[in-house]
Order: sequence, then structure tokens, then C-alpha cells
Amino acid sequence: MGTVGTTAVEADRCEVRSIHPQRVAQGRALLLADEVYAELAELFRALGDSSRAKIVFSLLQQELCVCDLAAVVGASESAVSQHLRILRTLRLVRSRREGKIVYYSLDDDHIRVLLRVSQEHLADRAGGGT
Repeated sequence: MGTVGTTAVEADRCEVRSIHPQRVAQGRALLLADEVYAELAELFRALGDSSRAKIVFSLLQQELCVCDLAAVVGASESAVSQHLRILRTLRLVRSRREGKIVYYSLDDDHIRVLLRVSQEHLADRAGGGT
């Protein structure tokens, strides 16, 4: 915690300038390839759109067609189709055809886990947890 009158940025700064070479080396060694972080950022950017987040959370419960998804999230079928295209590209959702209807669902259980952990994080924050 910072002292009275400090800004959040000032509170995050080291009070004593000291570099720990071993910790820096270990931290760098533990980093993944830059491409992994770019993909991770793209994943969270996709979920950062509230309409896409609604679509993904709707599919957490059940598989739905574009018409039903549009009705659930309160968007046009065209808009939902565009969002689904992005989500499919990122392999967050998958589709299956049944006759003339295409149904969408979450791509795998990893997405379910990611969403559940996100929900728990938000619930903890709302409840005053750390």
C-alpha cells in the first residue's frame, strides 16, 4: 500500500531501486514464446466484447442456433453471425449442422473452465474477496 497522497502508479513503484539478476533471469526463462501471448491477447480481446461474451456464456448452458442466440442476447442474426465467425476462428465455438439448421456450442471443456473461473473471479471481487 502507498502512503497518503500517493497515486496508484506511485504505489506500484519500488521504493528502493534494486535489480535482482537471478529473479529477472528466472522470470525471463519462464516466459512463453511471444506468439503464445499474442494468441492469448486475441482470445481475451474476443471475450472483451460484451456481445461475444453473452454469446459464449449462453453457449455454456446449451447449444443454440443463430436465431435463438440472436433472441437470447438481443442482437440481430447478422450481428450474431459475425460474432460467431470470430469465435469460430479462435476455436471458442464449433458448429454442427442438423438439416438446414446450424447449431453452435463451446468448442471444448477448456473454454468452460475459463468461463467458470472468470465467473468465480467476478463473484469474489463483488463479495470483497482478493
